[in-house]
Amino acid sequence: MLALIQIGWWHWTLFIAAILAFLALDLGVFHRHAHAVRFKEALSWTVVWFLLAMGFAWFLGRPSVRGREEALEFVTGYIIELSLSMDNVFVMALIFSFFRVPTRLQHRVLFWGIMGALILRGIMIGAGAVLVTRFEWVLYLFGVFLVYSGIKILFSKEEGVHPEHNLIIRVARRFLPVATDFDGQRFLTQLNGRTAWTPLALVLVMVETTDLVFALDSIPAIFAVTQKPFIVFTSNVFAILGLRSLYFVLAGAIEYFRYLKYGLSLVLMFIGAKMLLPKSVPIPTTVSLVIVVGIIVAAMGVSVVVGWWERRTERSKL
Repeated sequence: MLALIQIGWWHWTLFIAAILAFLALDLGVFHRHAHAVRFKEALSWTVVWFLLAMGFAWFLGRPSVRGREEALEFVTGYIIELSLSMDNVFVMALIFSFFRVPTRLQHRVLFWGIMGALILRGIMIGAGAVLVTRFEWVLYLFGVFLVYSGIKILFSKEEGVHPEHNLIIRVARRFLPVATDFDGQRFLTQLNGRTAWTPLALVLVMVETTDLVFALDSIPAIFAVTQKPFIVFTSNVFAILGLRSLYFVLAGAIEYFRYLKYGLSLVLMFIGAKMLLPKSVPIPTTVSLVIVVGIIVAAMGVSVVVGWWERRTERSKL
C-alpha cells in the first residue's frame, strides 16, 4: 500500500498561490471592465468552479495522495458550505436592492467581499482547528450551537435586510465622510475636497459583515465532517469562490426557493445532531453527503413545484 502524502506548509502555499492566480485572472482579464453578468456567463463560471472543486477532490482521492475517505470529506464539506451559502446569496441580493447597486458594479463588490471572506474564514478555521485539537469537547458546543441555529432559522420570520441597524454601517456614516452617489467602481471618492467613502464601500462592508455572521454557522458545521484543517479550508475556499457566480444564477430566482431556508435549518440540525452523537454511533461520510444533498434538493424541488402550482392556479382563474 502506498504511503499517503503528508500535508506540509508548501501544500498550503501552493494552494493559496493557485487561488490568488485564479482571482487575479478573473479580475484582471475576464472582469477587467465593469459589466452586468448575464445568466449564461454566471452559469458557465458556476460550472467551471464546480468542476475545479471536483477535480481537486479527484486529486485528493488518489491512493497515493490522501485516499477516498478524505476526498469524500472534502466533497461533503464543500456541499455543506455551498448549500449554507445559498441563504447568503439571497441576503446579498437584498443588500444590493436596498442600496440600489447597479448590476454592472455588483461583481466588483462580490470579488472584494470574497477576498475578505477568505481571510476572515481562514482565521476562523485556524482558531477552530486549534480549539478542537486541544479541547475535544468544543465539538459538542458546536453541535448544540448548530441545532439551536437550525431551530432558530426554522421558526424565524422573514424580516429582510436592514443596513441601518448594522453597527459598523452606523459608525461609518456617523464618523466618516460618505458620498451620496456612486463613483463608478470606486470605493473612495472626493467630497468637498477630501477623501470620502462611496455607497459602494458601505455595500462592501455590509457584505463582509453578513458573511461573517453566516460563517458562524457554516464553519462549525464542517468540523462535524472532518477536523483536518487543510480539508476544512480548501472546501470552504472552493465554496466561497463559486458563490459569486452562483449569486448571479440564483439572485433572479429568489421567489422560486421559498422553502430553502427550511432545508438549510434541517441541514444545520442534522450536522449538529451528528456532532452530539457518541463516537460509538458514527455516521459515515457517504451517508452524511447523501442526507445533506437530499435535504437541499428536496427543499428546492418543493419550492419549484409549489411555485409552479400557484402560477397555474392563478392562470386558471383568469
